[in-house]
Amino acid sequence: MASVAKAGGKDAPTNPRGIPVAPFVDRVEDYVTDRSEVEGTINSFKEMISKYQFMEANTQRRAAGLRDKIPDIQKTLETVRFLQSRKAGAEPIETTFELNDTLYAKAEIPPTEEVYLWLGANVMLAYPIPEAEDLLKSKLSTAKQSLEFCEEDMEFLREQITTLEVAFARVYNWDVAQRRKDREAGDLIEDKKGSSPNG
Repeated sequence: MASVAKAGGKDAPTNPRGIPVAPFVDRVEDYVTDRSEVEGTINSFKEMISKYQFMEANTQRRAAGLRDKIPDIQKTLETVRFLQSRKAGAEPIETTFELNDTLYAKAEIPPTEEVYLWLGANVMLAYPIPEAEDLLKSKLSTAKQSLEFCEEDMEFLREQITTLEVAFARVYNWDVAQRRKDREAGDLIEDKKGSSPNG
C-alpha cells in the first residue's frame, strides 16, 4: 500500500504537462503484503481511475472547443489576408456576413487598412491589417499546438486508466487466490481434526 501512495507523490514521473504516470503492478506483493491491505489498495486504484477519467473528460471538452475554434481562426485569417490583398483604389465589394447561426446581413466593404477583431468577453479591438494577421497567425499556431497536446494527453490518460484497471484486476485476483488458499488450508485443518482418533 505504501507504493500506491508513493505513486502520487512529488517525485513520481509525469508526462510533459504534469499528469502523473499510473503505477504498474508487476508483482502484487510489492503493493499488498497481506489481505488486510487489499481493500485500501483497491480503493486507492478506484480513486486514481476516477481522477484520470475526470482529467480525460476535461481534456476531451478542451479539445472539442479547440476543434471548433481553429476553423474560425483560419477563416478570419483568410479574410484578413484577402482584405490586405485589395488595392487602395479598388471598388467596394458587396458581401454577406454572419450575424448569428441563421442570420446574415449584406455589407459593402471598401478597401481598408484596419480590421476589428473579437477578442472575447464582448471585447472588439481595431488592428492594422499586418498586426491582425500576425495576431491571428500566433493564435492559430497556439490553438493547433494546444489541440496536439490535448490529443497526446487523451492517449496518455487512456493508457493510465488501462494500466490502473489491470492493476486493480491483479490485486483483486490475488485476493481471490489468497482466500481460496486460506479456505483450502482451513478445510485441511478440519479434515485433520475430523480424522483424529480422539475426534
